[in-house]
Amino acid sequence: MDRPEFYRFHQGEKTLPFAPEEYEARLARLRQDMEVEGIGAAVLTSMHNIAYHSGFLYCAFGRPYALVVTATESVVISAGIDAAQPWRRAHGDAITYTDWQRDNYWRAVRAVTGTGAVIGVEADHLTLAQKARLEAFLAPAETRDIAPATMLRRMHKSPAEIALIRAGAETADIGGHAIREAIALGAREIDVAMAGRDAMELEIARRFPEAEYRDTWVWFQSGINTDGAHNPVTARRLERGDILSLNTFPMISGYYTALERTLFAAEVDAASLAIWEANVATHDYGMSLLKPGASCSGVTQAINAFLAERDLLQYRTFGYGHSFGVLSHYYGREAGLELREDIDTVLQPGMVISMEPMLTIPEGQPGAGGYREHDILIITEDGAENITGYPYGPEFNVVG
Repeated sequence: MDRPEFYRFHQGEKTLPFAPEEYEARLARLRQDMEVEGIGAAVLTSMHNIAYHSGFLYCAFGRPYALVVTATESVVISAGIDAAQPWRRAHGDAITYTDWQRDNYWRAVRAVTGTGAVIGVEADHLTLAQKARLEAFLAPAETRDIAPATMLRRMHKSPAEIALIRAGAETADIGGHAIREAIALGAREIDVAMAGRDAMELEIARRFPEAEYRDTWVWFQSGINTDGAHNPVTARRLERGDILSLNTFPMISGYYTALERTLFAAEVDAASLAIWEANVATHDYGMSLLKPGASCSGVTQAINAFLAERDLLQYRTFGYGHSFGVLSHYYGREAGLELREDIDTVLQPGMVISMEPMLTIPEGQPGAGGYREHDILIITEDGAENITGYPYGPEFNVVG
């Protein structure tokens, strides 16, 4: 039997998150950056960059994937286990590599790049082992890091992206309301979380009937479990007076959106209420700072001063917000657009960013727990538009 190293397996109709023109515009910007950097072929390997430039979001399971872009070609390189699904879900061409001999992946990549070219890579994603194979198979004249340029491009959203992000924010609100309805004394975190997740997945399927459905999730935390923003769901049962943290994350074609709210189960004590109201005030103040021309570091310093005046800065646990787009808790982020002291990026119209102050009061102190509010804002020509609708604060969120 003749076993090929790679082949093309194309069947079915292409179904993409965006119109072909959207992907052509993204590829045109990538090719501009390649030309500036003298790159002959870009070998993109991260989930976020492959999805952004082609529409295909891979499932690695230990196998490497790529999108190879040259001046004339855009080709997804995928594993045989996926059959024709990558071609159906990708703009452009697709080559399937077989696993009948080691490194057929790199042979497929080489079929597009040739040898001796200047190769653009994602230095923050390419492993040392795969870098060695790239050198062996492609014999590049040089490798150059194209990851910073691609991140900068992704930070500026197109109208089509903003429309999808709006749909995600509205879906997150639906999940939030489903969670609120499910909160009851004695309920387990996992039961409440599932109510929110199910509501969001049904809404995504309603809005996007031709999409692939994956990765939507909820973190619903209670009591001591609220102390970290990314603490997983447990089977802890809700008790009267518990601080609660509602976090919904609908994923639509690789695009992440989020809703995060502080709640209390049935009642809130005076010390907790004071911290909660202070964090809500910080949230309001922070959102007022998000406008064109403001720098990420400048916004951060202003919020730091606001909290320091209230003797709360020592309880801040992380930055105050981040970008949105093709990103997730297990692949990729746009680290150049985060509200932190060490990031000086200036906000511009078309960027999308969260405001999400969090205070964690240690166990044993009055008001112990983690307090966090989170809204998504689109930077406009003269300010910012908040696209999150679920209410925040004590009036709506003492529940059960």
